[in-house]
Amino acid sequence: MSFDRGGFADDEQRQVLVLGSSSRYRATLLARLGIPFVQESPDIDERAHDEQLDELGPEGLALALAHAKARALMRPDRARWLLCADQVGVLDVDDEKSMLLSKPGDAARNVDQLMALAGRTHRLVNGIVLVNEASGVAHEVVDSAELSMRPFTRQEAEAYVAECAPIDCAGGYRIEDRGILLFDRIESSDHTGIIGLPLIATAQLLRSAGLIPG
Repeated sequence: MSFDRGGFADDEQRQVLVLGSSSRYRATLLARLGIPFVQESPDIDERAHDEQLDELGPEGLALALAHAKARALMRPDRARWLLCADQVGVLDVDDEKSMLLSKPGDAARNVDQLMALAGRTHRLVNGIVLVNEASGVAHEVVDSAELSMRPFTRQEAEAYVAECAPIDCAGGYRIEDRGILLFDRIESSDHTGIIGLPLIATAQLLRSAGLIPG
């Protein structure tokens, strides 16, 4: 799918919006904005960047990963807009140390990670970038949420993971399914960011690039 911008004369010069993610969650969210896009998966090792957390902080790491995804998709002969995002989950261990919350990958790790979060507050930080291949111009924004889980038992965590299998989600839960029952409080300016693509911030980027009106 593609769309026109003023001043482009033929199909080859039309600007295409590319969602740089294989995530079905992000694709479903972006589709809500009614903007045509294609989806491509960048080939990067996200875990290779984990050691940068202490240096960059959660916000800097999320943006660094989003930019790395955009670089992996860039083609020198194209003029597409690349929309890339990454979500970093962090649990503050103490005043100086934070623990990354990764996608568990299997049920056992999922339960262990949920138990580490039980009764505690963690953050989900989204870094979003919009990069034009032809000019290299990049727009970026960070969105974050603070989530407090209630105390719960391992049996509850095991039952939730067995039923909903959120093993592909940072933090190991989904607020859009029974995972919401694990929480006491969520503080966020945009709940879609918890799912993986904050639509208010994304719309701001698209407006700044002239891709949507406003």
